[in-house]
Amino acid sequence: MRVFTITSGNQGITETDALPTALPAQGFVWVACARREFEVLQAQIQASLQLLCGTQLVDLHVADLLNNQLPSHYDYTSQYDILVFRRLAAGQTETDLSAPGQPLHERMKRSGPPVLKRIDTSPVGFAVFDQLLLTVHPTDCAVRDAYAARLLNATTAESRSSGVKLPASPADVMLRIVNQMVDGYLELRRELTRQLDHWQAELLKPGTRFTNWSSVLDARLAMHQLDEICEDQRSAVQDWIDSIETWPEGGTPAALRERELLKVRSRDVLEHIERVVHHVRRMEQSAETAVQMHFSAQSNRTNDIMRTLTALTAIFLPLNLITGFFGMNFEFMPFIRSPAGFWWTFGFMIMLVVVVVTVFWRKQYLARTRR
Repeated sequence: MRVFTITSGNQGITETDALPTALPAQGFVWVACARREFEVLQAQIQASLQLLCGTQLVDLHVADLLNNQLPSHYDYTSQYDILVFRRLAAGQTETDLSAPGQPLHERMKRSGPPVLKRIDTSPVGFAVFDQLLLTVHPTDCAVRDAYAARLLNATTAESRSSGVKLPASPADVMLRIVNQMVDGYLELRRELTRQLDHWQAELLKPGTRFTNWSSVLDARLAMHQLDEICEDQRSAVQDWIDSIETWPEGGTPAALRERELLKVRSRDVLEHIERVVHHVRRMEQSAETAVQMHFSAQSNRTNDIMRTLTALTAIFLPLNLITGFFGMNFEFMPFIRSPAGFWWTFGFMIMLVVVVVTVFWRKQYLARTRR
């Protein structure tokens, strides 16, 4: 468990591993813990929340924070807000179902291309109070550690001189972490696009037989799942934005400015999520189009083969008729006894082939489809 006390007065941050016993006069506290830690230390955390904020988490919200399969959603009470956001970021560990929160020694086997296996869609829970933020992450959450490191670096003299500002409220920290999780997926989209472009080139390459259909199917299913996750994310953030509109008006200009900054940052997060939704849908449509174009090319190739076979059948059909006619076992037939009958018949058959081939060629029955 990592606990950060962010003091707005002197722009300072202190980090401990123990739950706080009092809130700072100016600033707020961020309590970041893994899902397994939250499950084990639930009684201590609830007692600290009662001491610091005068309330505890509702049992249903506690169950939501412990649920590893919960989709993104937003809920609230009169004392705090709850946001569960499924991240789309590169993850290194998974959660063992038999021991929630404990990292596996080996990665769970997933189907699909390697770039899709790297995307972790574990939920991250946020409980936002007035002066306290409680976050529940997967075990060894890279997003939490990365933002915590950035937060600590923001207190250096160089960062202060460059204009780097610390978050002004627990809601601001939540939005920054959510934005970082969304941007984590945007960093992976180049590799996803490269993988799909490679499959498209393989599917549309003439004269080759594509056999990696299982990976294409897994990719389509993964894209569909990402689309659903992004839709849940957008709905959750939109509900959060709507709830900000219901907050009471601040009495000071600083409070009004802080509220406006929260609205701006929330809309920015929503815009990033919409970009992810657009990109995921575009890749899903691109994969579907590539498959359809592949089957269309295969159908055209089959049509070319059938057209060639039909033309050859039409060429040899008159010849079979002639040979069948002269193969009859009648005693008296024309040209049977004539010394030149064979050559007359052979020449007529050659002329008939030339005429039929010429007609077919002019009508482009024997031409191949241009690729």
